[in-house]
Amino acid sequence: MSERSAPVLTRHRGETLGYIFGFLGVASFSLTLPATRVAVQSIDPMLVASGRAVSAAMLGALCLLIARARRPRGSQWGSVAVVALCLGCLFPYFASIGSVYAPSSHGAVILGLLPIFTSLAGMLRVGERPSRGFWLAGALGSAVVVAFAVWQNQGHGLQIADLALFAAAIVASFGYAEAARVAPFLGSWQVVCWALILALPATISITIFRWSTHPPQDVPAMAWGAFAYVATISQLFGIMLWTHGLKLGGVARVGQLQLLMPFMTFVAAAWWLGEFVGPATWLAAGAVLISILLSGNATVTRREPQAPPAADRATPSQPREPAASC
Repeated sequence: MSERSAPVLTRHRGETLGYIFGFLGVASFSLTLPATRVAVQSIDPMLVASGRAVSAAMLGALCLLIARARRPRGSQWGSVAVVALCLGCLFPYFASIGSVYAPSSHGAVILGLLPIFTSLAGMLRVGERPSRGFWLAGALGSAVVVAFAVWQNQGHGLQIADLALFAAAIVASFGYAEAARVAPFLGSWQVVCWALILALPATISITIFRWSTHPPQDVPAMAWGAFAYVATISQLFGIMLWTHGLKLGGVARVGQLQLLMPFMTFVAAAWWLGEFVGPATWLAAGAVLISILLSGNATVTRREPQAPPAADRATPSQPREPAASC
């Protein structure tokens, strides 16, 4: 093997692993809206939003303690704060509000705009430069998702749920991109854990207040199980997998896998909540899959991660990138 071909093979291997981790992350996210909808039917939506972040932070702190992970340093705290605000505070809140007013299948369609937003966030925060072919492929997939949403909405116009979920898509995309930006220096799963811990003062305060004013009463086991899912999988382990996939394969390229999430959610909603999934859904899913394949063959210029300031660099006794598991 020539010295010139070795970096190319390494990059392709990294992109393949990025797709694998990204797909696992999207699969875990596909149950988020159905689980949230089940939970908010019996538990206060604000309590679900803050409580899931608090529970995930406690579990994340245990992961950091077991792994003896190093703390963020210097400017890394700024990136962790952005991830904490976007993924630890705002996204759970908007997702809970959207789940109160809309079926999970409809909410999944709105979140189908995540890939375009994630690509834009990757361009702004990570410095990626997708080619024109990539944007055309991404626009094709997003157009299919939006057209399907308009058709499913049957001309009722924008609702509160639409606005809440639209905001959720925006804040999540920037949270993902920021996590991917700092992951090469802090660690893919570590940045998620530290962000949840940094958000604890706000999330635990809201949790205590909402619990005192809206205490859960006669909550069925299924609702608590749904809450446990969004707290452990959606809020923690799913984001760990997704962040690692973005780091390995690139924010823009791997981010296109989110186009599959609405259709995975439709299947989950049909199985769990009894929502109908018709032939049009599968046709739209096929068109989205084609757009993902096209975007995978398009060019995306990726800037190498900038080395952190000297004060932030890991010492020889502190590995730069610990294993992506706890």
